[in-house]
This record gives sequence, C-alpha cells and structure tokens, in this order.
Amino acid sequence: MSENTPDPTRILDQEIYRDLYERRIIVLGDALEQDTSNRLCTSLLLLASRDSRADIVLLINSPGGSVPGMLAIRDTMRSIPNDVATVNIGMAYSAGQFLLSSGTPGKRFALPHSKVLLHQGSGGIGGTAQDIEIQAEDLRHTRDTVLTCVADDTGQDVDKVTQDSLRDRWFTAGQALDYGFIDRIIDDLDIITGPDGLTARRSGLGLGA
Repeated sequence: MSENTPDPTRILDQEIYRDLYERRIIVLGDALEQDTSNRLCTSLLLLASRDSRADIVLLINSPGGSVPGMLAIRDTMRSIPNDVATVNIGMAYSAGQFLLSSGTPGKRFALPHSKVLLHQGSGGIGGTAQDIEIQAEDLRHTRDTVLTCVADDTGQDVDKVTQDSLRDRWFTAGQALDYGFIDRIIDDLDIITGPDGLTARRSGLGLGA
C-alpha cells in the first residue's frame, strides 16, 4: 500500500464511529489521551446542541489514561442538560471506571463479562525539593478530588473508596453493581440501540433546545 493510498481499515473505523455518532453514541475504545478527551468533550457539546433532551450514550472499553482528560469529560457531562448513559462493554479501568460511574444515575450499565478496575494511579514528580513539594501537593489535591467524585457517584464513604483504591482492586460486573459503579447488568444492547432504546426515543423527531 502506497503512502497516498487510504487505509481501508481506518476508513471503515471512521465510518463506524460516524454512524454511531449519528445515533448519539460516542466511544472511548482505547487509552484516554488528551486528544481523545477533546474529541469526546466536543462530541458531547455538539450532540447537546443538536437536541438538548435526547440521551447521549458513552460506550467504554478502555484501560484508563489521562486524569485531566477524564475530569474534563466528567465536567462536560455535568455541564449539558442531557442524560449521559455509560456502558462498560469490556473494560473500564482507572479513568474508564471514573467515567463509567460518572454517568447519569439509573443509566450506568455493564455487559456480563466486563471488568472494572479501581485504583489511585500514579504520577511522576521531579525537580528541586520545592518543585517536588508543589507537585506532591497538586497530586494530593487531584487524588482527593477524584476519590470524592467516585464516592459521590457510588454512594460509598470516601474513606472506604480511599482504602479500596490503595492497591489495584478488580470488580466483576456483579461486584461493580454491588459497589455502585453501575446500576444494571445488561445481556445485550437493545436498551441502548433497540427500537425503544435510549438512542431511539427522540431520534428523528426534530426536538431541539
């Protein structure tokens, strides 16, 4: 394949994501990087501007990633009037877990064999002693912010979330339900994409803000 020949796999991926977007479904299907965060934030804003009442669905199959990126997505989810349903279709690890539990209460789902990982993550620091002190304080603030959000979303006490996150803690779909990361385990995606699913209820009805 020459440099000027389009990659058919990439073209197919773009078409798939475009089709899902038209159905008000966005996807976090890889590690969360800053450009991915920007794409998801702008997608949320654009879909909200198209219809301020229709649900938006975020599918998650991610090993985690950027903490600033996940906080930006959560803030954007909270800033729009739409309900944002979240669905763990495989793995919601670290930042993926954070976004899964950040979905609209009652609309956080997981497929039966999906997994969740809760942990505090890590961040590198360096420089002078003063620089290290400043960076460490910022890391503590970010950690506390994230843990408070997780506690709010799951209904768990923040001290319990803090203790549970000191080491990698893995959850099956059933355990994630018990902990409060999700509201329901689903066997298929009809609740999302079916004729009466979340993405069909107001689709094509011309309902705007």
